[in-house]
Parts: sequence; C-alpha cells; structure tokens
Amino acid sequence: MAHPLALLATLGTATAALGACTSGTEVTDGRGQPVYEGVSTIRLDDGLVSFNLAMRGAAGKADVEAYGRCAAAQYALDQGYGFARQVRTIVKKDGQTWYGDAVYLISASLPQGLRTIDAEVAVSNCAELGIPTT
Repeated sequence: MAHPLALLATLGTATAALGACTSGTEVTDGRGQPVYEGVSTIRLDDGLVSFNLAMRGAAGKADVEAYGRCAAAQYALDQGYGFARQVRTIVKKDGQTWYGDAVYLISASLPQGLRTIDAEVAVSNCAELGIPTT
C-alpha cells in the first residue's frame, strides 16, 4: 500500500498537470444564459393578478421569482398603477425547465407589506439585468 503522503503528492502533481493543459477560457457549468419562455397573465380580481411563467437555465428559485417580479412590475405600469406586492410565488422544476406561479396585488399607492415593489424602479432594474418584463 502506498504511503498517504506519496498519494497526496501524486494527486497534487496530476492536478497541476491538468491545469496546465486547459486553455485560458473560463470553465462554466454548461447552463449558458437563461432562456425566458414567456409569461401568461390572469386577472383574478380587481388588483389581484396571477403570472404563470417558464424559463430554462435558471440558477435556482430566485431567478424564477425575479422573472415573475419583472412581469408584475411591467403589468402594474401597463394598467396605470405604480406599485405591486407579492402575495406568493410557487416555483417548480421539470427537467431543464423552471415554472413559476406568482400572484401579485397591484395598486396606485404603496401597499402595506414587506414584499412591495416600486414598478418603475423594478422595470428599470429588470432591463439592466436583462430580464424581460413580458
């Protein structure tokens, strides 16, 4: 049986050799850029709106929630409102596709609650981040 220090030295040498063989490009996980597959909007009640969305290449639940937030902010502006408040978002993954089911309350004035959105600010942030709002 080989000595543990000899194995560790061999592993270190092998790792260094492999590192020398790689090009100078960044190694990625193969996901690439997110693909936003669209949003369907359903008005549930006066000011209460559901957004069903799909995307591929999300890093996780937060990416799907951000896509829903961007859609809600744009919808609020389109309806002549300036604010939205997240009621709930359900995120599921099926294969490579992520699905979001988000419900927001839209209003002309800042609603009470912790998950409020200034629609103009949010739409601007979405544009900077490359997240579509429709």
